[in-house]
Amino acid sequence: MAARQAAAWCYRGGSISAEPRINDRIRVPEVRLVGPSGEQVGIVPLAKALELAQEYDLDLVEVAANARPPVCKLMDYGKFKYESAMKAREARKNQAHTVIKEMKLRPKIDPHDYDTKKGHVVRFLKQGDKVKITIMFRGREQSRPELGYRLLQRLAEDVQDLGFVESNPKQDGRNMIMVLGPHKKKTEAMAEAREAQAARKAERTGASSADAAEEPAEA
Repeated sequence: MAARQAAAWCYRGGSISAEPRINDRIRVPEVRLVGPSGEQVGIVPLAKALELAQEYDLDLVEVAANARPPVCKLMDYGKFKYESAMKAREARKNQAHTVIKEMKLRPKIDPHDYDTKKGHVVRFLKQGDKVKITIMFRGREQSRPELGYRLLQRLAEDVQDLGFVESNPKQDGRNMIMVLGPHKKKTEAMAEAREAQAARKAERTGASSADAAEEPAEA
């Protein structure tokens, strides 16, 4: 019965809000008050806390509803919400997602193709991504697994400054697989990429300003 009543109450739009109670929405006789700078004011009647909020031209915000009495703080709630939203947005922007790229090679790969694919692996590792290297064997090549192993070993040595062997070469049916992990964390790679982009932008801006300064004035 109680569960049905609760469900009906929620359906009617009475679900509990995640927002803290502020100002006249706070319904308790007294609160433990924290000042604007974090100083402890102490336990005061709710009316006194609201009066202080008006004097400071701030909001009274309930920050610990389960405490006895609840803890409230004097703050600019609008500014607090804005700053919190900006911090959350920046955190999402800088969030690092581990990505596994894949590169496929043949045991008897052409030197030019090898250099091209190695270049891709280098780029992935610089970006802070893992790389799954797959050697594909066909026909009689399956009887020569050492060709694939030597190729994977060569590739690992060629990129050892940027990555390391996270998963050693292993046979998987007609394929041989190895996983390379980057030395650099994804967050570090993203930060360096942003710095490089800003530096290039500043360099272009500086060059444009210098060109404009060198243009002769019209007679």
